[in-house]
Amino acid sequence: MTRLAVARWFLSFAPHPVTVPWRERVRACIGALIGIAVTGATMHWLLGPETRIPFLVAPMGASAVLLFAVPGSPLAQPWSLLGGNLVSATVGVLCAHWIADPVLAAATAIAIATCAMFALRCVHPPSGAVALTAVLGGPVVHALGLRFVIEPIGLQSVVLLAAAIIYHTITRHRYPHASRPSANAQAVAASVGVTREDLEAIVRQHGEMIDVAPDDLASLLHEAQLLAYARSFRELTCAQIMSSEPVSVSPNTSAATAWRLLERHRIKALPVVDDARHVVGVVTRTDFIGRAPFDLRRLRTERLTLRRDGAAMRQVSEFMTPKVCTVDASMPVAELIPLFAHYGHHHIPVLDDQRRLAGMITQSDLIGGLHRQAQTNPLRTA
Repeated sequence: MTRLAVARWFLSFAPHPVTVPWRERVRACIGALIGIAVTGATMHWLLGPETRIPFLVAPMGASAVLLFAVPGSPLAQPWSLLGGNLVSATVGVLCAHWIADPVLAAATAIAIATCAMFALRCVHPPSGAVALTAVLGGPVVHALGLRFVIEPIGLQSVVLLAAAIIYHTITRHRYPHASRPSANAQAVAASVGVTREDLEAIVRQHGEMIDVAPDDLASLLHEAQLLAYARSFRELTCAQIMSSEPVSVSPNTSAATAWRLLERHRIKALPVVDDARHVVGVVTRTDFIGRAPFDLRRLRTERLTLRRDGAAMRQVSEFMTPKVCTVDASMPVAELIPLFAHYGHHHIPVLDDQRRLAGMITQSDLIGGLHRQAQTNPLRTA
């Protein structure tokens, strides 16, 4: 049992799958190359080849990874980069000056720098390496004193940040990843029934820093629920919303009988089926109203009736619409919606596996089915 627990513990070290597409990975790699190259070249141009100030310090490599590979992280934002590096450089220089033992100075610098970054809301992991560089960088770095904060740390941080902003802009990638306006964030949060305060309370309960902004977390939650909502409609089929056992007629049915069925059941269309219940046409109220041979007249009951006996005896096959749009009972409702929304259909026969009439879907059936699904999977859109 102990061995199994140990094995599971080691397996927990396995990295999570990387979901970043290859195109984005290549873009990040090229960005890091350009950022570091521009930073080093700029330092060489500004300070000249004879300077004793390092053209590049190691922490800039870690900063480049954050700025170009995970630009959406709160740890990679401009204030985190600039504030974290400058504060940590200052703390490191002072600890190196005041504490003789390098190990104690390094440990103290890291601790104070981390505390300061939390207080100033500029946590930037590479800044810990900046503090270490100030303490352990050797005589060249120590000789710079507080100048180390501005040259090279401040200058390199500004150049690297400028390169990142320009590169992300050219490649049409959002950076800085600024928080959304509070009104929009509240609208997004409200759309999923979760407030920003709820998210912040959950983060506080975890008792540790989570590498995602609350506004981004609310947006991700909103998008995830939209996907789940769309999936629920894909799972909803025509069979679940259709009116089963629809009223139908045969091609030999008289016009008078068809009209009485339309009036009695207060429906707008009748599928026409053959002896095997295969749909061969449809007859609607429009096929009667406005056509002179039927000469409809209104009764006191507000219903219409056929007046001419000769026309009333015509068979449905003579005036039905033979080309009928039909759907399978297993079709997802998501595919049905465009038929009503874009193609002007008001009533669609539903067929079973043997292509026989199984039901009828009207606009009312569709709306009712969507409403019931929305009640089962509630989601308020912003």
